[in-house]
Amino acid sequence: MAREVQAAAAVLMIQPEAFGSNPQTLGSNAFQSAGGGRATAARARAEFAGLVEALRSSRVEVHLFEGRAERDAPDEVFPNNWVSTHADGTVVVYPMMAENRRVERRVELFETLGTESAYRVSRVIDLTAHERRQRYLEGTGSVVLDRVHRLAYANLSPRTHFDVLGEFSQRLDYDVISFEAVDEQQRPIYHTNALMAVGTGFAVICAAAIRAPAKRAAVIAALRGCGREVIELYPAQLRSFTGNLLELATPDGPLIVLSAGAWQALDEEQRGALRRHGKIVAPAVPTIERFGGGSVRCMLAEIHLPR
Repeated sequence: MAREVQAAAAVLMIQPEAFGSNPQTLGSNAFQSAGGGRATAARARAEFAGLVEALRSSRVEVHLFEGRAERDAPDEVFPNNWVSTHADGTVVVYPMMAENRRVERRVELFETLGTESAYRVSRVIDLTAHERRQRYLEGTGSVVLDRVHRLAYANLSPRTHFDVLGEFSQRLDYDVISFEAVDEQQRPIYHTNALMAVGTGFAVICAAAIRAPAKRAAVIAALRGCGREVIELYPAQLRSFTGNLLELATPDGPLIVLSAGAWQALDEEQRGALRRHGKIVAPAVPTIERFGGGSVRCMLAEIHLPR
């Protein structure tokens, strides 16, 4: 089995063309607001361009693809929900709850990446058949991966089903650590990456959001047992997407990417802890956060494929 590293040096990103609030996801995503229009889409495109520029200026390899304005795909800017890639050449394609999100899946993009950038795909694992039984697993939104130790952290929710986790675990040789988490109003948190992230030497997590004390203790023990510094978040901070961050690798060292709103919501101790683990890049994406219900991490599908 190919050795995995935690932080990717390249990402796949999809430009938002038909961006807007998605009525099919509002019911399960308490982070999302209804509304928006043509001006909202224009602001989203400007924010997205700022994120791309910030990444490229930091020497992250960004593989950028245009969105499809003609499709009903308001969440196309969030590709990490439909695909993940792995160091042995595996591409995983995931089942998604909203019907209008399923059109986002574009496996043919990896043929382009192979031709233009010499990435090698050795197998494709397609989990989308689970949609017929209303079972979903929305990529690295649903599972936060410790790639080095092959652990998959998963918050069970309407978008993260235990049976699909079981197939993911078997086919990719990951151990699953599952739990249930809620926000301050006791509503289920829709995605795992809304409350936690795992980097090479650190993890951020709102452990207080995990319902069961035993599960909470097990998650913290697993993170620390793998040698990571655990940076605790407060429940009130989750509304600012503080858990929705990603570590990337650059020629200049580790880069930690999160939104300006998330960075501002952290206290000085939390910021100092993150700075110990990498350079901080924090572009502003308030429109995408408000009407998309996701933040910076959701816009980044890491490329771990071999070349």
